[in-house]
Amino acid sequence: MTIQEAQERVDKWIKTYGVRYFNELTNMAILSEEVGEVARIIARRYGEQSCKPSDEGKDLGDELADVLWVVMCLANQTGIDLDDALERNFAKKTTRDVARHQQNDKLIKQ
Repeated sequence: MTIQEAQERVDKWIKTYGVRYFNELTNMAILSEEVGEVARIIARRYGEQSCKPSDEGKDLGDELADVLWVVMCLANQTGIDLDDALERNFAKKTTRDVARHQQNDKLIKQ
């Protein structure tokens, strides 16, 4: 599925089951919550924090998909085509960072 197709599916789901989009401010708060859930899993699975019983069985993929869902909601309600935005972002990063990372001693010496 393309990003555009995913945006269309999210829009259809919202209009069919969700009644309407939450406003942009609410979706921004929800996005922050979802990113926090991803951070919690990463900190416990790959970082130095230990898991609590409530952390058992948390699915990183599901939480990342929740982040994508809310990002697509925000894009839809603000009129952003994420396919186009991502293409422009690749071009920006490629132009700006064409040699930057390859010359970064912190990355090379690992």
